[in-house]
This record gives sequence, structure tokens and C-alpha cells, in this order.
Amino acid sequence: MSKISCTFAFHKQKYMNEIELTIDRLREELELHNYNYYVLSAPTISDKIFDEKMKELLTLEKQYPEYADSLSPTQRVGSDLSKEFEHVEHKYPMLSLGNTYSEEEIRDFYERTARMLNETFEVVAELKYDGTSISLIYENGRLLRAVTRGDGTRGDDVTANIKTIRSIPLKLHGNYPEKFEIRGEILLPWSEFERLNKEREEQEEPLFANPRNAASGTLKQLNPSIVAERHLDAYLYYVLGESLPSDTHYGNLDAARSWGFKIPDVIRVCNSLHDLLNYINYWDKERKNLPVATDGIVFKVNSLRQQRFLGFTAKSPRWAISYKFRAERAETQLNTVSYQVGRTGIITPVANLDPVQLAGTVVKRASLHNADIIAELDLHTGDRVYIEKGGEIIPKIVGVNKEERSMPTGEKVIFITHCPECGTPLVREKGEAGHYCPNVWGCAPQIKGKIEHFVTRRAMNINIGPETVEDLYNAGYVHNTADLYTLKFADLMRLERWAEKSAHNLLESLEESKKVPFERVLYALGIRYVGETVAKRLAFSFLSIDNIENASLEELIAVDEIGLRIAQSVTGYFAEERNKTLVNRLKSYGLQMKAGENVQTLRTGKLNGLTIVISGTFARHSRDEYKSMIEQHGGKNSSSISGKTDYVLAGDNMGPAKLEKAQKLGIKIINETEFLKLINE
Repeated sequence: MSKISCTFAFHKQKYMNEIELTIDRLREELELHNYNYYVLSAPTISDKIFDEKMKELLTLEKQYPEYADSLSPTQRVGSDLSKEFEHVEHKYPMLSLGNTYSEEEIRDFYERTARMLNETFEVVAELKYDGTSISLIYENGRLLRAVTRGDGTRGDDVTANIKTIRSIPLKLHGNYPEKFEIRGEILLPWSEFERLNKEREEQEEPLFANPRNAASGTLKQLNPSIVAERHLDAYLYYVLGESLPSDTHYGNLDAARSWGFKIPDVIRVCNSLHDLLNYINYWDKERKNLPVATDGIVFKVNSLRQQRFLGFTAKSPRWAISYKFRAERAETQLNTVSYQVGRTGIITPVANLDPVQLAGTVVKRASLHNADIIAELDLHTGDRVYIEKGGEIIPKIVGVNKEERSMPTGEKVIFITHCPECGTPLVREKGEAGHYCPNVWGCAPQIKGKIEHFVTRRAMNINIGPETVEDLYNAGYVHNTADLYTLKFADLMRLERWAEKSAHNLLESLEESKKVPFERVLYALGIRYVGETVAKRLAFSFLSIDNIENASLEELIAVDEIGLRIAQSVTGYFAEERNKTLVNRLKSYGLQMKAGENVQTLRTGKLNGLTIVISGTFARHSRDEYKSMIEQHGGKNSSSISGKTDYVLAGDNMGPAKLEKAQKLGIKIINETEFLKLINE
């Protein structure tokens, strides 16, 4: 090698070493700032500086993929990946606890423990958080796997989703065991729960009953980017392993806190029954001030030696018990039932009540959901009804005090048969819980609701709200979404409270909306069951509104994640001539009705007719990028291996069940280098 070549090689190596050091430094800094912000709640830098450092790291990782690390802080943002869940057996079964609502049973638990041990003992008191259980396995200070409770013996591997939760450390610090497991609860904070339900209400999707259901549903999302958007939190409360630092439960939690885990600071060591009862009385009231939902208290014998001595029953440990708080309930009078019409025509019955104080708020109304709920409750106007709050947020009627029913009784509540707004007979499809009004083009709440959906930020992002839509509709200027693009400055100035600046802002916003990409336009149309994710699937698969309009039921169902119900809704939408006219008008006003050139030019037929399953983790591209490549080249992604699978694209840590099935069926397993060669990249 020449002297010049040697010098070049030396400087190149030095440069690459500096790059690697920079990447490592940024990762360490960002993990520290994540810990300060999400665990200690004590940030030391501004959000702006944090974002700048994250952007710098993202750029370097993209530029130098050889330094990829699946536990990098950049991996917390989630991806558009649709991934199946592997089943994983728990090393230590995740048993349920014996529950009680009685302080007397807590007394019995304490006295029984004292008799069995016949020596002094401590009990650790901790809040029982109302979320979904998780088991986190760490090896050499790195998150190896995250598994749901499942049936207690086996759970789902949700590691990709767990990585999006910023209060869960991906890498530990301090003096931690080589291998251990830590368990806790994945939670959706009250503030995020309220935000999610507000969005779902706007989209006329069923509301989450409580934060627990919302957290559980989020964790089972097939799309980690959705999980990342929901800002889940994690409170951890139980450490297991062969080489733990302490012989007490409390001592191990205290150690775990020093490793970087978010351990609740409300955990207390109790030395008497009196301490346990005081803890119950205090938190029965104070829990309402917490940022997350709790539904009780867990008491555990502190000594691990004593835990082993006490042992287990078939279903639960003898050394622990769960005390459940009683849901706060109020009684009030049902005055009337009214009915609301949503943008898709769904009818929601609402109970109008005498105002009553419940869990810190005054409740005047409660959703009755559907006709079946009303019939099940056997409601009459004037009834004294019991109200609870689902998850202590959403008021619901849980029963009727029939002993207080006046004689003669009020009228029995019977679900309406005609739309309260336009008088059209209601329809209830087979298998559906709700009734809806089919008068899509003549029912005012549906018309205004569709326009309100069309202009939202996630759809066309047009600068108006429900009040403006109401004004435009009442003035006769807008009867459908296409009419928005015919608005004139003079029209707007005729409206009350409108100034020149407001009118100009709206017209500019309408013009800007013509740049919104095709998938969001498709979502904005408001086709039933076509949410954001489905709209992206359809837009990417068919590339234009014309192709979607002409697609058969079979062609639609062939698209990944599009089922019969969605396919029928899409074909039904385009079978209506007025919908076709509406779409053609929007097209003529310049809205994007085709996928962008960057999407179309990447498409080839190199994988036409091939079904590919992705499993494991990759170095050169993310899983969602590989999924996109498969679709771009004409292939089909599948979540499970079958006789129809052509290839398994396997990365590191491929699921053992998938590997075994692929080998059994004789399906070819390829790595990412072979895949990229297959598509000539």
C-alpha cells in the first residue's frame, strides 16, 4: 500500500472513530435527559435543545447505518410497522392477587400472616394502578424483552411498543444484576385519556370506558407510531431474579430506582395493622389527586425469605393481598332521554339528570350508548337511578332504584324509531349495537358533521371550527365539503362578526389545503370505517381515487388490513352517484387525488404475487421501511406464516415459533442482504 493510501486510511479511520464517539455521546446524553424528564420530572435542558440533539443523532444514524443500535433513543419515536405479537412463556408465572373490598379481610390477612410466620415481619403498602400489567426482562443492563401478562403463563411480546414509552429505560445505569425481571403497570394518564376520548368522540368512535382499557388497547396496537403518540407511562413495583441486591421487596425497588426505573414514591413499609389501615384511609381520598388511575392498594410481605416460606395457593401468593377501592356512586333522578345525531348518522341516547355531585364534579348528563343498554336497565322517566363514573371520568347509569319508583310510574323509555333531526326511519344493521339515520344528504347534523371532519387538522387542516361551519351552513353557502371551495370574499363578509382578516385567512387556508397529500384527502372524505391508517393503506395500494372507485370487493380485501366490512363501505360509497359527483368536484378544485410522484416512481413489479412475512430486527433499514419496500415492489405483507407464504424476511431475534413453522413448511428464509438483492437495491 502506498504512503498516500496509508495516510488516507489512517485519517478515514480516525474520522469514523470520531463519528462513533459522537453518536455514543449523543445517545448517553439523550438517555440521561429522558431519565431526568420522565422519571425524575426534573428536566435540565429545554425541549428545543433536546429536539436539536435528537435531530443530530437521527441524521448521524441515517448517514452511518453501521452504528445502528435497536436501543438508541431515536427508536422511541415508534414506526409505521404493523407487526404481529409472538407468544412468550413467563419464567415466573404472573399470578393474580386475592382481592378484597373489606378492611376486615385485610385484618384477617395480617393476623393469618403473623400466625404462620410466628416472628416479626414488615408489610410493604403500594397503590394498585389501574392499567395493564407488563413484565420487562433486562440482560447486561439492556432491555431484552417486554411481555404482557397474557394468561399468566404466556404473554405477548410487545417490546417494539414498550420502547416508545419514555419512562421505561432501554439501558440502565448503576450496579444492576446481570439478568433480572421487573414488573409493573402500563398506564394512560388522565390528561391523555381525556384527549383521546375527545378525539374519538369527534370521529364518532366508541369511547374508552376507562384508562385501563385505553392503555391495554394501545399496547396491543399493531402500529408502534400510534403507541408513541399516546404518551403511555409505566409505574414499576416488583423485581425478580436469582441475584437481587436485597433480601427485601422494598430494598430491591429502592435499588431499581437507582438503575433508572420509575418506582412510585408512595410505597411505604408498614410495621403494624394500624399502619395498613391508615394507608387505606389516606389513599381512599388522596388518590383522586393523582395523575393516573388507581383502583386499590396492594400489601406484600417485605422479606423475600418470608415470602418463600409463606408460598402460593394455586392462583395467588399467600404473602400478598389486594384491597380494592369502592367506586363512588350517586343517586339522582332521570328526567328525560334525548338523542344526538353524529356525522355518520349514529344515534347516541343521552340521559338528562337532576344535577348531582360525583367524584368531584357535577353530573347532569350520562350516555346510555344504545337501545340494548336502555332495555337492559328498564328505564322509566322519573326513575331514581344510580350513577358511577367509568374510570372515574365518564358518567354512566349502572342501575335503577326500583323501590323508589313512583306510582304510577313515568313512561318507559323506548328507543326512538325515527331520526330526531330529519324524521327518517332509523336503521340497525345485523351485528351492530347502534342505530343510524341513513339520510346522509338531507340530515343537517350529518352534513355539518362531515364538513367539520373534513376541515380538521388531521384531514384537510382548514382554518375553521364548528361555529363557522354552522354559520356557513345556516347562511346557505355550504351544503357539502365541495361547496367550501366556492366561497367568495363577499360571501364571508356578509356573515356576522366576520372581518376582512378572518375572510382572507379562510380563503388562504382553503387554497393551502389543495397541497394536502392524497391519503389525507381520502381520510377527509369521511367514508365509514376509513380512518387515517386505512386511508393510507388504500392510497398506497391503489395510488389514485379513480383506482379505488373502480376496485372490486375482492381487490379491496386483498389489501393488507382491509376486511370485508371496510371493503363493503368503500364500494358502497362509490356506488352512490352523489358521492362520485362530490369527489369529481373536489378533483376539479385542485385537491390531490393521486399519490405523490415519490410514491409512484418507487413502485415496480419485482415482488408481484409474492407474500412475505417479516420477523426480527434489522440493521440497514427499519421493519416499517422493509414493509414499505415490499408493497412498493408489488408484494404483499403478511403477519403470519402459512402455506401461501413465499419468503420470510428474517432479522436478528426472529421469533422461535415463526422459525419453526417456516422450517416445517419449507418456506425460504432470507436475510436483509438477500432481500435487497432481490429488489436490486
